[in-house]
Amino acid sequence: MKQKKSYRLLGIDPGTNILGYAVIEVVNKKLNPLDIGVIKMNHLKEHQLKLKKIFERIQTIIEVYNPREMAIEAPFYAKNVQSMLKLGRAQGVSIAAAITQGVEVTEYSPKKIKQSVTGNGNASKEQVAAMLQNIMDFELGDHYLDATDALATAVCHYYQSSSLLGGMKKYGGWDSFIKENPDRLSSR
Repeated sequence: MKQKKSYRLLGIDPGTNILGYAVIEVVNKKLNPLDIGVIKMNHLKEHQLKLKKIFERIQTIIEVYNPREMAIEAPFYAKNVQSMLKLGRAQGVSIAAAITQGVEVTEYSPKKIKQSVTGNGNASKEQVAAMLQNIMDFELGDHYLDATDALATAVCHYYQSSSLLGGMKKYGGWDSFIKENPDRLSSR
């Protein structure tokens, strides 16, 4: 019996009022959502308390699901500098929560995430959510778009890390390739 190859990925859509997260399990190249949700912090008045909550909740998610890697959406340019600074802090605290737990982190631009999931780097949040439902054969229901953005981030990371270039086995030369792939040898 062939053993299943499985691992988990955590996706984060950082925010200081609402932070989206999603945990997916990859089993034999099939993506299964394990947990998708948001961390609400708009009831907290002090920014430091929001950052503390982000740190603690992400560490708890990591302890519960034990993901191999975390993918996070990078802050994008905004007209409001204060908003961008706060978003950057939320991202930094999220990254710190992961690396202190030994989880490798990769950052993706919003455009790269949308491109990976929909084929269009300018897709709307609704288009991304619809494509995720299609890809994962999963009803997202009433989840906030921040949660589906986190799911898209995890799916983007899966696609990027298992691309043809990144996921190809490397051989020392033609002899080792032929030795490991005798069925690919043509008798012409």
